[in-house]
Parts: sequence; C-alpha cells; structure tokens
Amino acid sequence: MRIFLVLLVALAAACSAKPELTYEEEIAAWHAEKDAFMREADESPVPKDKRATFPPLTYFATNPEYRVPSALTVSRADNFIEMPTSTGLRRRMQRIGTLDFTLKGEPSKLTAFVDATDRDLRRLFVPFGDRTNGTETYPAGRYLDLERTATGIYEIDFNRAYHPFCFYNPTYDCPIPPRENRLTTPIRAGEKLGAAGH
Repeated sequence: MRIFLVLLVALAAACSAKPELTYEEEIAAWHAEKDAFMREADESPVPKDKRATFPPLTYFATNPEYRVPSALTVSRADNFIEMPTSTGLRRRMQRIGTLDFTLKGEPSKLTAFVDATDRDLRRLFVPFGDRTNGTETYPAGRYLDLERTATGIYEIDFNRAYHPFCFYNPTYDCPIPPRENRLTTPIRAGEKLGAAGH
C-alpha cells in the first residue's frame, strides 16, 4: 500500500509539472511579459493615456547564434565614467569589468557597469551600440541586463536586448552607450523599430 501511495504521489507530480520550454518559447514568453508590463504596469514608461492602445513591441527573429558565453575581467574598484544621457545630463557610472566573447566567429568585448550610487551590485548594466542603430533600432543604442555570477562567466543574449525607456517617454533620463561599447557589427537580435516608430 505504501509503495502504491508513493507511486501515486510521483505520478501526480509528473502530471502537474510544467513541460520545459524551448529557448524560442522562453524568449516568446519574455516578449509577452514585456508587452503586458508596457500596457499594464504602474512602472511602465508609456504615458498612461497611451497604454490601452500601445501595440506589441517588435523584435528581430529569435536567433540562438546571438546567445554566447562571456568571461568578465574585473576592473579596479575606482574605475568611473561620466556617461552622457538622453536629457543632456551626465550620470556617474562604475566600470565593473570587461565582458569578452565571440560572436559569429569574431572576438568582441563590452564593458559592464553599475550606477555609482548602487550598493547592491547584483545586476550588471551593459549598454551597447551597433550598426543597426538609427535604421533598424533606436539611434542611441540598446541595453542588456545581466545577473551577477560568482564564477565570472556570463551569458550574453542579444535576443534580450531592449530599447531604453526614453524611447517611449522623453522624460526618462537614459544613459547613452559610451564609445567603448560600440560594436562594429550589426546586431540583428532583440528589440527593433516597428512600423509605428517604436
């Protein structure tokens, strides 16, 4: 009887477990969550009077080739930069280190930052520009967010690249990617300009 009960519990757990998502499904779910956030969240950058009719965001086709491992080389602790922003102000940012990776056979690197006032340091901010800016993506560049790891190994997933909030609302003060984070290759992954201009 005891074995039968154990089997029933195991069977119930197996039936109730959600099937693991494919990578493409995972990215699609992330897109859906972002759309819901833009339309419904109090923290949405979209002005309240435009949220109800705000269309879904537009993305390049999900491409696993734009998901690559990278290694973080940590910078010295006092490495700061005054980063220009979309409102003409400057924001003091701390360089945490350099992320080295290979994309489509070419070695590349991006600097990871945190706000100089951030004492948390659990998330890295990676603003970047590339050759799609101004034609296929927001002219000033796009962003990536990375959760800190203990190993120094990170996954850079350009399929999760997103436009800064100032693109949807000019009252936001958004850092502009510095020259050191301007990639020389077009990154056709992540969020892109849509027919409606966003």
